[in-house]
Amino acid sequence: MTASTLSQPPYAYPRRILLAVSGLSPQILTETLYALAVQQQPAFIPTEIHLITTSEGAKRARLSLLSEEPGWLARLCRDYGLPALTFGEEQIQVPHDAEGEAMADIRTLADNMRMADLITERVRALTADPASALHVSIAGGRKTMGYYVGYALSLFGRVQDRLSHVLVDEAFESSWDFFYPTPYSRVVATRDNKLIDTQEGQVILADIPFVRLRDGIPERLQKGQATFAETIDAAQRAQLPPELVIDLERRRIRVAGEPVRLDPRELAFYSLMARRRLKDMHPARWTTEGLAQQYLAEYRLILGEYHGDYARAEELLAEEMSKDTFEQYKSRTNRALEAALGATLAKPYRIQPSGKRPETKFGLKLEAEAIRYGEVAEATDDS
Repeated sequence: MTASTLSQPPYAYPRRILLAVSGLSPQILTETLYALAVQQQPAFIPTEIHLITTSEGAKRARLSLLSEEPGWLARLCRDYGLPALTFGEEQIQVPHDAEGEAMADIRTLADNMRMADLITERVRALTADPASALHVSIAGGRKTMGYYVGYALSLFGRVQDRLSHVLVDEAFESSWDFFYPTPYSRVVATRDNKLIDTQEGQVILADIPFVRLRDGIPERLQKGQATFAETIDAAQRAQLPPELVIDLERRRIRVAGEPVRLDPRELAFYSLMARRRLKDMHPARWTTEGLAQQYLAEYRLILGEYHGDYARAEELLAEEMSKDTFEQYKSRTNRALEAALGATLAKPYRIQPSGKRPETKFGLKLEAEAIRYGEVAEATDDS
């Protein structure tokens, strides 16, 4: 994301998304839309709406919001001159149970986890577009749904994303026929048969601050499928003290709890830097005495001395390591760490500069106690 994009307020993004969770009250969607696009200044006018609900909630949303009559979403847009927005069957999502049936309610632990996973994946996907600003409403659905969507936004939310809860007067909240304050008089009945005028309805949008933990989520979860439990686990591991585990046999390392596979050349270079740190040796540069031999020793442990690639490396580094070779290994290793973890999580594990130019040296700044050699399981294992 560019600096210019970061500096934009949410309403200035080309893709503006409203995401809501709801149970049996689709009104929260139109009430939130009214508060954002009509009442709030400057207005946040969504270009698209997404709704996560149950099968019964989806039916009510279709009949009340998307139908020709009463068609409350289209009515709101006409009443207040709002531009067309994207919201249809494809934007209404319902989790499915173990038998593949759309869930009618959330009653069991398994139901809760399926809903949590769907919410987490949708928030992850909607925040993956740097041209988007996401506004999430926790006003509808069961309390656990509000918790899940709020927590998911905390995990994946960016500076331009917002979280809110919409409130209406108790009398209007108790009416099935109130969807937003109309710009004209319209009398409806409450559930206890009292009459109220929708023109007098009051909507309050309560902005909810939240802690943004996105930088602590590994890149593989930001860019791929993300379950709720897996993402929470990764975020918790990222808060632990740094730990580096190096597995030369399996050609991978574990950093911030994440297994990362490295090319043998970069793994040998990284292991060289780790070994120097464990031995309390000073940071190195390509001119450091014995560096080429130290690198070859690590490379031999990975490939074996009879491997063709090792033989070529031995010939290339027969006398010393060149500046170009040193810089290439260092840069590739750091890029691999950032590609796996993201810049923030990778920072403690990077090969970092030390000292002033032109005699800058490089090494690991991890504490020696944080480095060890051992087995590193694949990412799909329980590691």
